[in-house]
Amino acid sequence: LDHLAVVARTLEEGVAYINEALGIDIPKGGQHPDMGTHNHLMALGPDTYIEVITADPAAEHPGRPRWFGLDEFDAEPCLGTWIAGTPDIEASKAASPVDVGSVLQLSRGTLSWKISVADDGKLPLGGAFPSLIEWPAGGTHPASRMTDLGCRLTKLHIQSPDAFLIADFLGGALDDAKIEIAQGPHKLSAAFDTPKGERVLG
Repeated sequence: LDHLAVVARTLEEGVAYINEALGIDIPKGGQHPDMGTHNHLMALGPDTYIEVITADPAAEHPGRPRWFGLDEFDAEPCLGTWIAGTPDIEASKAASPVDVGSVLQLSRGTLSWKISVADDGKLPLGGAFPSLIEWPAGGTHPASRMTDLGCRLTKLHIQSPDAFLIADFLGGALDDAKIEIAQGPHKLSAAFDTPKGERVLG
């Protein structure tokens, strides 16, 4: 589990959602010029983080659909999807039973990474199936350099009519007791241990 993505119409709405749900003022992140988006983010530990991501009204349109379904998103902020890390994104993409899109090489400031983005910008299985990310080998995870406000993920509940596809794809590669995959109507939720007690998104 690399990180969680909360999607919103504006950063103001997304930040307010996190504040109400978790009791945390999530710190400012930066811009993604290649996607016309911007974010706020914080560490959930040394190798996991959460971000609020939205279309950036001050940025030029990227000339392709934005990631995380943001071009079409017009609802209250929500936990949109989760992103799984892989040491070989091309191999993981080839093994995926779901079309995760193209592998893009992106950067923000000094960070660079490869990530899967659907050509139409939509989230695989509505966000239940993970997007894939590969950070450069040998480096420290960027979460280790993010602000840590003492929030820790305790449970990620992924419910989908296609739960079997997600479970089969992950197999034994993601041995994480925090991740729970269940058959049923689409629903994502995440539980956290925060300085203000147990809190839930979703």
